[in-house]
Amino acid sequence: MNREFELKQVAEFEWELPKTGDMRVPGRIFAAEQIIAQLMEESATKTEWNELRQIKNVAALPGIVSASIAMPDLHPGYGFPIGGVGAFLCKEGVVAVGGIGFDINCGVRLLTTPLVRNELAGKEKRVADDLFRTVPAGLGSKGDFRLSPAEVDVLLCQGARFAVEKGYGTPVDLQFIEEEGMMAGADPAAVSIKAKQRVFRQMGTLGSGNHYLEIQYIEEIFDGKAAEIYGLYKDQVVVSIHTGSRALGHQIGQDYLKEMEQASRKYGIPIRERELVCAPIESSEGKRYISAVIGGINAAFANRQVLSHLVRLSLERTLGVAPTAVKLLYDVGHNTAKFESHRVKGELKELLVHRKGATRAFAAGHKENPRAYDAVGHPIIIGGTMGTASYIMRGTEKGMEKTFGSGIHGAGRAMSRKKAKKKYWGEDVRTALAKAGITLRAHSIPGVAEEAPGAYKDIDLVIAPVHHAGINLKVARLRPIVVIKG
Repeated sequence: MNREFELKQVAEFEWELPKTGDMRVPGRIFAAEQIIAQLMEESATKTEWNELRQIKNVAALPGIVSASIAMPDLHPGYGFPIGGVGAFLCKEGVVAVGGIGFDINCGVRLLTTPLVRNELAGKEKRVADDLFRTVPAGLGSKGDFRLSPAEVDVLLCQGARFAVEKGYGTPVDLQFIEEEGMMAGADPAAVSIKAKQRVFRQMGTLGSGNHYLEIQYIEEIFDGKAAEIYGLYKDQVVVSIHTGSRALGHQIGQDYLKEMEQASRKYGIPIRERELVCAPIESSEGKRYISAVIGGINAAFANRQVLSHLVRLSLERTLGVAPTAVKLLYDVGHNTAKFESHRVKGELKELLVHRKGATRAFAAGHKENPRAYDAVGHPIIIGGTMGTASYIMRGTEKGMEKTFGSGIHGAGRAMSRKKAKKKYWGEDVRTALAKAGITLRAHSIPGVAEEAPGAYKDIDLVIAPVHHAGINLKVARLRPIVVIKG
């Protein structure tokens, strides 16, 4: 056993990595015993690329409060573990590149339709083909939503509102987007010309990797009250869109690595991993980086808004569903840093909450929930794999207390992309999905191998700990029918 990473169980699904060395707070992991056992086994052989070491590194950052938190979908990331949450006091704390990542505001939005599963039967291939033609996807994909240099600056500030003003969706959509689709505080001057150039033709594109568009149906309802409030019912056909800020966000991350490395040295903050470079939140470097990140967050909201419009047009052509009947349930991001008020040891504090591969999960009654969802909290939309299931969950007061109102974002990788490509063949994955009744359209067959269902953790094993711990609660389980991949 690796003595450096001894974990102590403090509750049925809650584990603590005790505070040692220069850790300012303990680590806290929400997971089932099976996932913990795997982590401990891997920690004996992994050195740098180790999620437990990353939890410790985050716990040593200045100004962190309560704990360095990891959700059950955790796996190694750049700097922060994916599935990691860290909250920092504004006066003493830092903003870290690794706590946000390069796919800024990668997130999921879910659209509901008035259709039920059997109304799609026999039409899956036609629907898949039209979506595949309509929605640009794949590495370096370009869309028809073209921007002038001046419009890019407006986009960075206005987010989804800019897309709606251009005719992509309606103002009603904005009510059901985190931050109403526009996070305040963006500074276009903090975003490089190169980053802006990379977004000129990428609005309304899905991208590649783990990004997807899925037609799904609701297999099971677990929380009738929440489902009714969300407008969900058994066998209902829904659409999930998972993508982010595309090359813009990646370039922002790359641009600030060097600047934040210099800031770390300037302010005497030890650099424990290249992407964990950071700057004090209230420093000029920290403020500049945060304002650039907010621009990336807004661009991702706009991107998913444009994609929703394209999906609505496609479903009208293939299934005769009026665009107004395809409603936005919610859009929530992961890979963000946001100023929020939370209680720390009973006292309300203003914090900068980093969520890396973790999603916001506010409980009922929170002022930032859409009013329509006030009684149950806003939905958490959790992507599984293209061959298994996804979930809709909701936040709780316990989650507000334990995780700063955070939730899981997906199944979490069980193996690297490189290992997945060695183990799986893309065509074999496609065939297996077809046998399971799932229609796949993909721009990259090697990419399909990387995203094979077996390359991810068991989604039910990931969902169970947070549900039983009362951090996030299950509302519905969704199964894929049509999958569009880059």
